[in-house]
Amino acid sequence: MPVHIRQLMGFDRKAIDNKILDVLSDGRNVPSNIADELEVSRQYIQQRLQLLEAADYVENIGRGVYELVDDPRTDTDDRS
Repeated sequence: MPVHIRQLMGFDRKAIDNKILDVLSDGRNVPSNIADELEVSRQYIQQRLQLLEAADYVENIGRGVYELVDDPRTDTDDRS
């Protein structure tokens, strides 16, 4: 999804989202492991993952396992 469409959807990445993306950049993972690594609640990680999935940055590939599909920190889309 192009950056400008994500912005129109109102998705505003938070610092925790970048940390989640960092963890997922190392490979697939589940919310409980991410929560333990980042020292926050699993529920909060699950909520943020759902938002990241809605923005097409991550994908739940089944059984609660998430993987990074489009790292927004490396977007080089033309923003003109």
